[in-house]
Amino acid sequence: MSHEIELKLTLPQKSLAALRRHPLIADAPRDGRTCTLENTYFDTPELELRERRMAVRTRKAGTRWLQTVKCAAESTGGLSSRPEWEQPYTNGCFDFSAIDRDDVRSRLESLHPRLVPVFTTRFKRETCILTPREGVKVLAMIDSGTIEADGRERPLCELELELVEGEPEELYALALQLAETLPLTPENVSKAERGYRLFSNHALRPAKARPSRLSAEQSPVDAFRIIGFDCLALWQANESGARESDDPEFIHQLRVALRRLRSALRLFGPALPTDFVARWSDALKDAADGLGAARDLDVMLAEVLSPVAESGLADEATQRLIAMAVDRRDREKAAAREQLLAASHGRQMLALAADLYTLQSDALVKSANLTTFARLQLSQLRKRARRRFSAAADDLHADKLHELRVSLKRLRYGIEFLLPLLPEKATVRFANDVAEVQETLGYLNDEAVARSRLKTWAGKDPELRSGAAFVAGWHAPRVARLRKSVLPALEPLLWGKAPWRR
Repeated sequence: MSHEIELKLTLPQKSLAALRRHPLIADAPRDGRTCTLENTYFDTPELELRERRMAVRTRKAGTRWLQTVKCAAESTGGLSSRPEWEQPYTNGCFDFSAIDRDDVRSRLESLHPRLVPVFTTRFKRETCILTPREGVKVLAMIDSGTIEADGRERPLCELELELVEGEPEELYALALQLAETLPLTPENVSKAERGYRLFSNHALRPAKARPSRLSAEQSPVDAFRIIGFDCLALWQANESGARESDDPEFIHQLRVALRRLRSALRLFGPALPTDFVARWSDALKDAADGLGAARDLDVMLAEVLSPVAESGLADEATQRLIAMAVDRRDREKAAAREQLLAASHGRQMLALAADLYTLQSDALVKSANLTTFARLQLSQLRKRARRRFSAAADDLHADKLHELRVSLKRLRYGIEFLLPLLPEKATVRFANDVAEVQETLGYLNDEAVARSRLKTWAGKDPELRSGAAFVAGWHAPRVARLRKSVLPALEPLLWGKAPWRR
């Protein structure tokens, strides 16, 4: 059994020539000739190997045939480490006898009679040897071709950096050098998983945050690292969808990932290096702001304008405003896609992954009790929300209500991050109640922003001003009702007993 450690990076097909011209690649010695690899992946008709996160494939390279078995790997920031067994594939028959893990071997031998071809990858591979310094050796493999399943195909274009000698952080260092001028993006999804998606003919769907994986034995820095990589994975998962799909949920969930990261930085800030927090707070804000206009216009259409149109009461002026919103939204989406395709975007993801991987902790922070830290930090977040509540209660100004909403969002994210350390039932119930109030405040903010934007668009055009006034009037009864009820609903949550307090 071997254990491969690799960093997988995707890039647009049109950038291959630039990758080959990059000095790191162009000046490196080749490891053999460029070859065409044809890989067939096998599974049972019920896809039992996929369910167990195992892969069995045959590979044809020239006249040579290989059999490969891979097991599950946790990929973070594009970096993965997985067990692999490779041997000659002879006489068209699988042989699993050499696999030195009893559970893997017995599972494969029991499924062997039912294994059938599921999908194929065909690509040209160019391999060069990178030796940036003594004691470090990395294979850089450029793969370009297709994934094919059941008459469908998708392009495949990626760079794999496989560690031969040295430490894993060397892979990030090389990737960041390449990403200075190339649009490289870290990729957590393997070729096998992409093949299964194509075989199942499932469209890529927006990803949502997964449950927290913290445990009380971890230090605050280790806990932050886990949360950081989970947020980065959410960012990565939605980034490709945001580039390829018109579904607004991809950009929304991508921005959620960035907001969650910024919230985690604030939550764990006392345990983290000051320069790390400052650098990434600014960088993540800039990344989210660059995608904000497209998301804001999607929300304006879905939450404010579409309900008016669907009521059947929208007049011609309102329809003109809706058309303006659609046009601006489409232009902002195009700008967002350009941002996601830029080399700086992938470089930022790689830089974050590298910083998370090498993040250090001092002895004092290592000795801190994570559960105690969690209770203290959540109490601080609730105190900040109380201050925002008091400020908003004076006049219910839209800006102050929005600030209150932001503080509640940070509190809810903090609870979600730290939930494994807290009394589950009471804390989940509290978080759900906070989320309900947050949603109400979100609608009030969306309506206020839309009202201001529509007024600006209308300018001095009397017809458009009439349409903007009509939209505001249509929402006015609901706005008045919610403004009256939202703070009384929130008050017991902020001044009652917190579920995380002993």
